[in-house]
Order: sequence, then structure tokens, then C-alpha cells
Amino acid sequence: MKDRLTLPLGLLTLAAFAVGLYFSFVSPPDVNQGDLVRLMYVHVPSAWLSYLAYGGTFLFGLAYLVTRRRRFDRLAMASAEIGLLFTALTLFGGSLWARPTWGVYWLWEPRLTTTALSLVIYGGYFIVRGLIEDPERRARVASVIGIAGTLYIPVNYMSVYWWRSIHQTPTVKLLGGTELSADPRMLTALFVMLGAFTVLYFFLLRVRGILAARVEAREDREFEREAALNAPLKEARP
Repeated sequence: MKDRLTLPLGLLTLAAFAVGLYFSFVSPPDVNQGDLVRLMYVHVPSAWLSYLAYGGTFLFGLAYLVTRRRRFDRLAMASAEIGLLFTALTLFGGSLWARPTWGVYWLWEPRLTTTALSLVIYGGYFIVRGLIEDPERRARVASVIGIAGTLYIPVNYMSVYWWRSIHQTPTVKLLGGTELSADPRMLTALFVMLGAFTVLYFFLLRVRGILAARVEAREDREFEREAALNAPLKEARP
């Protein structure tokens, strides 16, 4: 079937990023950090996208366990892959921001440590997927790991409140009443970039899901071919 969604979704992603980057560059510098604060417009949305992707892994994994439809397993895998990528980008961007503000690229403080832990959790998710050959069993085990792994999200978000941390608290505080602690022009840039990264997630999920379906179809054809070749040999045995 002709794909009528991927191209428009990609174009929408490009348009959203163009608008977001415009607002990011015309927004005012921070009183203390100056233009360095513009890293926020990429760093925070990257972290948000990783949360969104891991949440998608949770939902698709749960949908697979309920329906046993392999399409949901493919989407869970694709979403976890996106989450892993943007977690790495979050840590990279955070390190670039930390060096001029904290004096070091890395500290074993709660927010950074729990973020790094998610790389271990979802890295293990893909290791397990690679070790199990049976597609149904692989999907079941991966779904359970993906669902359990999303417990990382509330722990990571709350880490700056629960433990002593030098990481700043969220710019947009959602707990105990919404609080916006930034210039309105900076918030406009941040929210537009959050929207652009959200659209990017759905675009990447769409593309990666299509690729995963093609790989799975090829593997099924190879399995059927091998089974057909081995059938005469089994019949010929006494």
C-alpha cells in the first residue's frame, strides 16, 4: 500500500523545527548564563522525547501482552530504540551545559545517575531481544522488561526533589500547581521546541516501525524457505 503519512509527517517535523529554532535564537539571553541557556531548547526537549519514547514502549508492550499482535512488539522495540538514542543525546547535551556552569562534564548526582541508569535498563532490553530467537517468547519477555523499565521515568523526574542535587529543578513545574519560572519569550521557544520534538518522535516511530516490519517479513520468508527445504530431508529419514 502507498504510504501517505510518512512524507507529510516528515515535512511537518521540518516545519516545526524551523519555527522552534527561530524562536530559540530570537529569545533573550539568560541573566546569569547568557546565550548558554539556548542549550535548554535542545536539552530539555531531548529529555522529554526520551520520556515519551519509553512511555510508548510501555503502552505498546502492554498492548502486545493483551492482544499478542506482533505489530505492537515492533512498535515497542522501535520506541525503545528512539528513547535510548535521545537519552544518550540528553546526557551529551547536559554534559556540554554542565562544563561551563558546574566546572565539570559529569557528576554522580541523582538526575545524571538515574538518566545513565536508563541506558543500562534499555541496553539490557535490546540484549535480551538479541538472545531470544523465538519471536513470541522474545516479544513477551521484552514487553515485561519495557513495562518495568518505565518506572525509571517518575524516579528520574523526582530525583531533584527527593535527593540533594545540584541539578536545577524543572523550568516548568507541574507539581503543587503549575509554575513557569522563565521569561515568556523563553517559554515560547521552549514549548515550540517541545512540540517539534514530539512530532519528531512520531515521525521516527513511523519510519522505524516500517523498517522493522520489512525486516520481520524477510525473516519470516527465510524461515519458511528453510522449513520447506528441510521438509524432504525429514520425510526421507527412516
